[in-house]
Amino acid sequence: MSVSGSLKERWGLTDKQWSNLKRAIAATLVTDFVLMVPMMVAIMFVAGLIGDNQYDFGLDLWVYAAIGLVMMLATGAAYLYQYNRCFFDVYQESRNVRTGMAEKMRKVPLSFFAKKDPTDLTVRMMGDVTMQETALSHWIPALVASLIFTTAVGVMIVAWSPILGLAIVWPIPVAFLMVFLSAGMQKKENRRKMEKMEAVTEMIQESLECSADLKANDAQGSYMARLGKNLDAVEGAEIRSELTMSFFVVGGQLVLKLGIATTAIAGAVLFSEGSISLIVYIAALIMVGSIYNPINIALQNLAAILMAEDHCERIQEINSLGIQTGSESFEPENYDIEFKNVGFSYNDGQTVLEDVSFVARQGEVTALVGPSGEGKSTVARLATRFWDVDKGQITLGGIDTSMVDPETLMSKYSIVFQDVALFNTTVMENIRIGRRGASDEEVLAAAEAAMCDEFVSALPEGYDTVIGENGSKLSGGERQRISIARAILKDAPIIIMDEATASLDTESESRVQKALSRLVVDKTVLIIAHRMRTVEEADKIVVLSGGKVGEEGPPSVLKESGGLFERMVKLQTDSDVWSLRWPIALRRPEIT
Repeated sequence: MSVSGSLKERWGLTDKQWSNLKRAIAATLVTDFVLMVPMMVAIMFVAGLIGDNQYDFGLDLWVYAAIGLVMMLATGAAYLYQYNRCFFDVYQESRNVRTGMAEKMRKVPLSFFAKKDPTDLTVRMMGDVTMQETALSHWIPALVASLIFTTAVGVMIVAWSPILGLAIVWPIPVAFLMVFLSAGMQKKENRRKMEKMEAVTEMIQESLECSADLKANDAQGSYMARLGKNLDAVEGAEIRSELTMSFFVVGGQLVLKLGIATTAIAGAVLFSEGSISLIVYIAALIMVGSIYNPINIALQNLAAILMAEDHCERIQEINSLGIQTGSESFEPENYDIEFKNVGFSYNDGQTVLEDVSFVARQGEVTALVGPSGEGKSTVARLATRFWDVDKGQITLGGIDTSMVDPETLMSKYSIVFQDVALFNTTVMENIRIGRRGASDEEVLAAAEAAMCDEFVSALPEGYDTVIGENGSKLSGGERQRISIARAILKDAPIIIMDEATASLDTESESRVQKALSRLVVDKTVLIIAHRMRTVEEADKIVVLSGGKVGEEGPPSVLKESGGLFERMVKLQTDSDVWSLRWPIALRRPEIT
């Protein structure tokens, strides 16, 4: 791999960012050299005041004034060019980087999100990209330009006066070496700080999401005490990280101060010996301060860049993720879903499905039942290619779904999950997500079919009411009816329902099921249910047990088979007649 390719990978840079960085370094370097000219003019002016030396060109005062005016204009132009290259270009591309990360995560398997906390991904897209942005706009261009500028000026000074030049230049590599050698220690402290910061961020988000539960269980005090301890840990890690960086940066800057002393001493000795003139000695003293100023900044930038590498690695981790691909042309002859010896395990090695085989045929309702944790929802996610199987094959209309682009595949599915995801927009727009471009009339028809009118009519602005983050202004049943309306609006040939009516009361459930019965005509329907009465009218029952298909057949046959399905039906029937009784010790006294 080339040097540029290695640096791009290490810093997680796009081609555009790499191009912008090179231009930013060039712009900063131009500015550094432009700012060097006033120093040279100052030396010429002092030489003219002293007189009778090789640097006295006998210029009139108005010439110096004209040069000063030109330099002011040149400095302003240089800074403007540097700003556009270092800041404007970088900020614009950072927006594209965030968009690219979002696009990447849109195409990765959903199993990725099962092992990544949403807080972590948010921090990567916002905090880590901001750190990368700062490094590309403030730190790296200034550091690289300073190194190039100092090397060029150092060579010229050594050539001009070797002993005096070495007295000026020697502290620079020593100072940089001190900061470089501390890189491992700085990165270790920075990673520790990032881990503690991420833990606190997750805890804060958790407290916001679970505030009702904390209040209900009177756990706010203990929770806040634990949060306080975590915040103290973040503060301690932040202080250790800053002190570690400051120790070596300040040490390097102190070495530069020694350079001023060695320059003064070496110059005095050379001047006393007659090896250099007074103007050369004065010029060296003027130059040493001008040369060390950008180096001081460069040392700080180098330390910051070393710390920023961890953030860039996290960005690169997202950019290097493998994505799901496949053909965008997909027209199956039918919509039968077939599982062929499918196996699937989570990342922790826990096997969820093992050698699962069954067919969900078009025009039939296939119900997946079984004890909790047996992989029913996993089957639905594998069927839609939210996740990819570990072994075996899933086909749709005889075509391997792993060969189909996930978004193309999803165009054939309408899905209603138990956990509904809504957006902080209007009811109308939340339903319209089911089919982009649907007219208001089509949205309203789907909403009516899903029995949404009953609760929407009571909202302040009807279908134009903004329902809050994840539908916070609605009840669970109302949120689920919106999800059902989306599926009705999409009207895809395959319907998957994961406890689709679980949050509805008995009357609403009955009415929505009637609406769904019109929706599922001549379609492939896969229902996941825990309540046996929900699947009584299914064409086929697939019972999952131990990660395998334990039983399969019509409900009427399985009810008489003496197997797991019959036991599940009996247990649920018994639970339906269960009623709460006061324990003897707590039983209310009878009033006579």
